Amino acid sequence: MQIQTNASLRSYHTFSIEQSCDVLVEASSIEDIQHCYTSHQWQALPKLMLGKGSNMLFTEPFQGLVILNRLFGIRVTESTECWHLHVAGGEDWPNFVKWSVEQGYLGLENLALIPGCVGSAPIQNIGAYGRELKDVCEYVDVLDLESSEVKRLSAHECLFGYRDSIFKHALYGKAIIVAVGFKLDKDWTPQIAYGPLSQFEVTSVSAKEIFETVCQVRMDKLPDPSVTGNAGSFFKNPVISKQQYQCLLEKYPAIVAYEVEDGMKLAAGWLIDRCDLKGFTLGGAQVHANQALVLVNKGNATAQDVINLADHVRQTVWNKYGIELEHEVRFMGATHETNLQTLRGGLK
Repeated sequence: MQIQTNASLRSYHTFSIEQSCDVLVEASSIEDIQHCYTSHQWQALPKLMLGKGSNMLFTEPFQGLVILNRLFGIRVTESTECWHLHVAGGEDWPNFVKWSVEQGYLGLENLALIPGCVGSAPIQNIGAYGRELKDVCEYVDVLDLESSEVKRLSAHECLFGYRDSIFKHALYGKAIIVAVGFKLDKDWTPQIAYGPLSQFEVTSVSAKEIFETVCQVRMDKLPDPSVTGNAGSFFKNPVISKQQYQCLLEKYPAIVAYEVEDGMKLAAGWLIDRCDLKGFTLGGAQVHANQALVLVNKGNATAQDVINLADHVRQTVWNKYGIELEHEVRFMGATHETNLQTLRGGLK
């Protein structure tokens, strides 16, 4: 277990904005994590478990203990109909998906190149191109911070929703994800209903073709965080009622939307783009010129620049469409998580 004090966080989150924390620990075992939460020397400190930092904006210096997830390992078993993969929480998600396709464990290919680690994936119920984590998740192993024991939650118990799960609600701050179990059908069925995948034929497409197509689309549309600091899609796609959608459709016939169980899901990127915000800059932060859903650090952005830009985007979309955008990126304050509404107030 490696320990640093007054440590820089710049290289541990993909926005690459200079920020610091009181204590930084690299945890390579469950015992290391247990020690962080039970040690008397750190008992009074706020604590944050951090994977790849790909969905995080530190709004100010973190006055607590940041624990880097360095739990690694993959174990594969099989049943008659499925492959069962037990994957440690610190494994890199893009590398894991690439490995699974190469090994012939199919079903994750639509989720290629989503940044982050395996342990973060269930929190957001990550998804892309018609596939969500909940579709392939068998269980999630968590370290219960009250009992200091590892417990297993079934996928059903995780209460997965759109970019949502029990880990954002009832188990927020009470459990750490240490491993995820995946159940992949041996009788693989391709998911090709969305976007560029619809060009394929279900009877002939391979998982490798889907994987490579998704990777290419993401590389073409999204900036590489190792080159340009960003946290991927900054805002969630809003879900509105069908009645509200019909009203908007009459005024904006080209509006992009998909029917979902509880209404219509709008493309947040389309809304931002149609507000002529691509390339819009505040301080060192910018709405990406090619993908309006992504806010980037042009190289010298402060956290406040990103906050100001996100609020401007939120307010502009509200003024034009009457739709409030909710940020997908987590905002971490000095001692606890916060959000744009708390920092900048309600919409006008």
